[in-house]
Amino acid sequence: MTFDRRDLLRTAALGGAGWLAGCTAGPFAPPQVPRLAFPGVLPAIGTTPASASDPLMDDIQRRTVSFFWNTTDQTTGLAPDRWPTPSFASIAAVGFALTTYPIAATRGWITRAAAAQRTLATLRFFADAPQGPAKEGMSGYKGFFYHFLGTTKGHRFARTELSTIDTALLLGGVLFAQTWFDDADDPAEKEIRALADQLYRAVEWDWITPRKPFVSMGWHPESGFIGSDWNIYNESLILYVLALGSPTHALPPTTWDEWTAKFDPSWDEKYDNPFTAFPPLFGHQYSQVWIDFRGLMDTYSKRRGFDYFENSRRATYAQRRYAITNPGRWRGYGENVWGLTACDGPGDFVREIDGRNREFFSYSARGPGDRDDGTIAPTAALGSVAFAPEIVLPAARAMYSQYGTAIYDRYGFRDSFNPTLTLTDVKLQHGRVVPGIGWVATDFLGIDQGPIACMIENWRSGLIWKTMRRNPYIRAGLERAGFTGGWLSPGEGGTS
Repeated sequence: MTFDRRDLLRTAALGGAGWLAGCTAGPFAPPQVPRLAFPGVLPAIGTTPASASDPLMDDIQRRTVSFFWNTTDQTTGLAPDRWPTPSFASIAAVGFALTTYPIAATRGWITRAAAAQRTLATLRFFADAPQGPAKEGMSGYKGFFYHFLGTTKGHRFARTELSTIDTALLLGGVLFAQTWFDDADDPAEKEIRALADQLYRAVEWDWITPRKPFVSMGWHPESGFIGSDWNIYNESLILYVLALGSPTHALPPTTWDEWTAKFDPSWDEKYDNPFTAFPPLFGHQYSQVWIDFRGLMDTYSKRRGFDYFENSRRATYAQRRYAITNPGRWRGYGENVWGLTACDGPGDFVREIDGRNREFFSYSARGPGDRDDGTIAPTAALGSVAFAPEIVLPAARAMYSQYGTAIYDRYGFRDSFNPTLTLTDVKLQHGRVVPGIGWVATDFLGIDQGPIACMIENWRSGLIWKTMRRNPYIRAGLERAGFTGGWLSPGEGGTS
């Protein structure tokens, strides 16, 4: 696809509601997405607007939301793991997709009815999907779903695992839909709420704890429970909130404190503002797409003196500081070009560049000093916009301005890029080398697009956070974990 950044600077705005509603392409077909234009000239790089109205962020969000609307199957609601490379479906990407439909309706990009129709199709599919212990022909077991599903029947893809965290991310979208579609009289919205309740209540959290109290990362019908648990600080905050809030298969309330007691080895004091670390930024973002932790304090937070929102803000700043320091001397890193997380990379090989042997990776979870190969993922910074907009917005502008001709396209930023790798004599596993830019990913990934679209909305309006405050299961999970303060305080009512 030919891309000219100047097209984005044209002042001819696309007309109002319905630009997204008319897109009816099926999965993996070239989606019919109108090219969007900014309503005016972009602000100068490095400036920060006084409000959540920003031309570039507006365009990024619209394009990223359209990724989910256009690539998700209209009949099943299954969202592809990646696009345009044909792939299996990702249940975590479905969770993000479900969350973007109300965003699109709220913004006037689709109608509420269209959002409800797509959501209802998705929840019907998962409610009817076959569950059982068989190796083939199943979509899940014990209420959990397989990490990846085939795109035709929606059954287990290859030998993928029954995934606890990906089921949790799917449920984040399911419960958001349950709460947002609140029309008491609309038949479709009533069914959405009922199906969401059915799906959540079916998950047997107390079954998948072979090494109590911790939840196993998953299960295979061939070999049983995975040998690793969710027992350190990472993206599983939402998993344990959901497991504690279950009205049918809840874990004991003591689980939360037993889990957070394991966080101390992750405490990082390298910088002025220490925090509980997890190297890739997705671990600080995923749970907080749906749960507003501002002001909420558990036993661990009280001991450390700040909440999980502040912890994620500090983690975001730490990544920027790491890029400025740039101990690996990677090209492009700096004050406004930064962001390491799980993303596509060029491949698994070593090459000498700038007089040093450089090791590169394909898809991998990257972090400061941890499998850092010079690959920058825009989702790492943009997914943290709600935590630290004062440094994320300049980063978005810098990546757009410096690399946009190669990495900014139909659905916003492509998954990742690597300015250090400019060699053309290497066998790439993903992407391509663009002259004057470096290596650039070919695909958009659903689990990386999701935090961009959703956290921009939380920064702009708090829509997801405010909605989820009204969900009784989220409140129950947080209270059973021992959280107090913030919107849980008496009088707050979960509606502020």
